[in-house]
Amino acid sequence: MVETFQKYSGTGLIVSWFLVAWFYLLLKEKKKQNRVIFVYMPACILLLFFNPLFYRIFVDITEDAIYFRFLWILPISVVIAYSVISIVNELRGKKKIIFGVIAAGIIMISGKLVYTNPLFERADNLYHIPWEVVEICDSIKVEGREVMAVFPREFLLYVRQYSPYVCMPYGREAFEDGDSFFWLMEQDVIVAKELAVISKEHGCHYVILNKAKKLIGSMEANDYIMIKEIGDYLLYRDNTMNFGLNIEEE
Repeated sequence: MVETFQKYSGTGLIVSWFLVAWFYLLLKEKKKQNRVIFVYMPACILLLFFNPLFYRIFVDITEDAIYFRFLWILPISVVIAYSVISIVNELRGKKKIIFGVIAAGIIMISGKLVYTNPLFERADNLYHIPWEVVEICDSIKVEGREVMAVFPREFLLYVRQYSPYVCMPYGREAFEDGDSFFWLMEQDVIVAKELAVISKEHGCHYVILNKAKKLIGSMEANDYIMIKEIGDYLLYRDNTMNFGLNIEEE
């Protein structure tokens, strides 16, 4: 629980301002309905989060990997914003402006722009996902059934957003779980036979590889056929699996 909260806190500055704001409202806020929202509710959420019994029940019902999501209901931004506004309303003249500017500046430098994450990129379309994902998913879709495909790391967060019919052998959790299939796909140099074997073990109908990856051997020699190039990616299909396809081989 403590480790999860530390990871959730990031640099810790925003959470520190939240705790300062919470204590301020605990001492200063007089309206009962506001105390319920900004003081009592956050306190109850944190007490539940750090309760070992609640943790055990939560993990038994769901899984340990998503326990951090319970913190998503913690109104950190709302508590900070409300406390700043409350203080500003009590100030007069230049003090109000100075405090507001300083508070905004502190909040700005306390976090990190989420779009600097390497898994984020500028939207190419209305779906706000890379166009290659749209093209690949449309290409491998089979009416009336699901298909299994292994994607490069940079596409993992987008495939499930676009198509419920395309399944993957691993997901976001592979970053931390040390999944062998995931780390094989992460290598700059990949042995084609190893990739083909593990792909078949996971029942992958398709393998999507970045053309920048160096293959030792060929996928074609291991019952995979390259059927399409989409941008910087090669789309391979397991040639031993027979099912309805909508791809025109190029």
